[in-house]
Amino acid sequence: MTPRTEIESYLNTLLEVGKFRDYGPNGLQVEGKDGVGKVVSGVTASLAFIEAAVAQQADAVLVHHGLFWKGYEGRITGWMKKRIELLLAHQINLFAYHLPLDAHPHLGNNAQFGHRLKFSADARFGDQDLGFIGTPSQPLTTAGLGALLKFRLNRDPVVVDGAPGRQIRRVAWCTGGAQGFFEGAIAAGADAYITGEISEPQAHLARETGVAFFACGHHASERYGAPALGAHIAEKFGLVHEFIEIDNPA
Repeated sequence: MTPRTEIESYLNTLLEVGKFRDYGPNGLQVEGKDGVGKVVSGVTASLAFIEAAVAQQADAVLVHHGLFWKGYEGRITGWMKKRIELLLAHQINLFAYHLPLDAHPHLGNNAQFGHRLKFSADARFGDQDLGFIGTPSQPLTTAGLGALLKFRLNRDPVVVDGAPGRQIRRVAWCTGGAQGFFEGAIAAGADAYITGEISEPQAHLARETGVAFFACGHHASERYGAPALGAHIAEKFGLVHEFIEIDNPA
């Protein structure tokens, strides 16, 4: 068993949580038992995920989307009560890292997403340097990049082809709900931008600027940071680690 406090301190230092302006608290969100022998990672601290962690006899869970966000009024009722009640009943520690996990250069969502596409970033852009941009090993077409995303993520992305026939030599990406980074990607010199979600303005920007836009799903694009981080701390502290995928169409 490794002390919870030792794991928390290591994670907070590794992910440099103090650097980020975020939408909720990063680190330990629910305190459980003092010692940790098994950690279960996942994308979101949903009830289904917590139930699965209980079934796996986890001492701690590590997620990207935790329980508490800006604007939350603080009442422990309804769905929130059910989640917290289950964690406390089984003394499971809940660690959640949002933007720090997106940004980490090796273990983060963006780094791991790029790794699966065989893209390596040579620069960063956007608010708090969360966006990644790099050059593929060979130029791509919009159709080719769309096919690659479908193959790697096992789902069809939403594609807006900015300029049919344009070669994609620079690709920018930022996982999750980062459609608002599209203008920053364009300014950084991207020929295509990949993220999780699309809103109404992005289609117009793609067509007017000639930069292709790809939306792969919020959950689908953020399945990689938490298990990479979980595996890392398992190796460092001699823990048992398991990633639990809870299906999500987003």
